[in-house]
Amino acid sequence: MTGPVNREETGGRADAAIAGACAGLISRFVIAPLDVLKIRLQLQSRLPEGPGAEVMGRRGIQSLVRQILADEGIRGFWKGNIPAELLYLMYGSIQFTSYRRSVQLLKTTCGDLPWNGNHFVAGGVAGAVATACTYPLDLLRTRFAATGKVKVYDSILHSMKLIAQTEGVKGYYRGLGPALYQIIPHMGLFFGTYETLKNAMRRSNASSGWVEATSGVVAGVVSKSGVYPLDTIRKRLQLQGHTRTRYAEPRIPVYTSAIDCAHKVIAADGLRGLYRGLSVSLFKAAPASAVTMSTFEETMRFLSWRRSGR
Repeated sequence: MTGPVNREETGGRADAAIAGACAGLISRFVIAPLDVLKIRLQLQSRLPEGPGAEVMGRRGIQSLVRQILADEGIRGFWKGNIPAELLYLMYGSIQFTSYRRSVQLLKTTCGDLPWNGNHFVAGGVAGAVATACTYPLDLLRTRFAATGKVKVYDSILHSMKLIAQTEGVKGYYRGLGPALYQIIPHMGLFFGTYETLKNAMRRSNASSGWVEATSGVVAGVVSKSGVYPLDTIRKRLQLQGHTRTRYAEPRIPVYTSAIDCAHKVIAADGLRGLYRGLSVSLFKAAPASAVTMSTFEETMRFLSWRRSGR
C-alpha cells in the first residue's frame, strides 16, 4: 500500500468517487470552525481604520471567537455542518470523478499540454461541474453558518421549504454566477499547482506522505488567494432574500447583481473589503487542502490494494 498514485492509470471512476467523498467529509469536519469564522468575517461591513488597523483586525477575529462562544456555545462553530457535510460528500465525489475523466479525455484528444495544462483545464471543468450540481447545499451551508443567536430556520427541511415558498427555485442559486467565475480558475490553479509541485517533489525522492500534504497546502494557498474577492461576493449574494436582516451580521445591503455587490463593498470598505476573512481562509486552506489530497491519495491506494488482492 505504498508508492505514488497515478490518477490517470490507477483505479476506476468508482474509486475516484469514493476517495473524493471520503476526502471531502474528513476535510470538512476538520475545518468547520474556521469556515464559520471566515463567513462571518466576509459579511461584516467595515474593517477598522487608522494606523492600528492590522492589530485591530486580529482582535476582531478574537472578539468574534469570544462572541460565538458566549452567544452560541461551542456548537456555534459547527453551524451549517450537516448541509456542509452533504455538500463536501457530493462535491468531493463529483469533483474528483470529473477531474479524473477530464484528464483522461484531454490526454486522449490533445496529448500532454504544456505547463500541466491538462490538470489546469480538468481542474476548472471539475470545479464547475461539482459547483453547479451541489450549489443549493452551499447556499444552505452559508445561511446556517451566518445565523447568530436568533434562529432563521428551524431545520434544513424548514429552510428548503421557506426558500422555495418565498424566493422560488432561483433562490437556491443566488450567487451561482460568481461561484462559477471563481471556481473555474480556482480549481484550475489548485490542480495545476498541485500536480506541478507533486511531480517536482517526487523527482527529488521526497517522502510520499509529505508530497501530497505539502503540495496540497501550497496549491490551496495559491488558488484561494487568486480568486478570493469572488468568494466574498458569492457569500453576500447567498444571504439576499427576505431573511437578509436576520443573520449575525444584519447590515448586509440589498444587491441587484454581482457587480452591484462589488461596487457597494468597495464604496463602503475599499478593495480590502473584498478580502475580509482572507487570513482565516488561507489558514483554513492549508489544513483543508493537505487533509483533502492526502485522504484522497491514501484512499485511492487502499482501494487499489483491495482490488489487486494484495
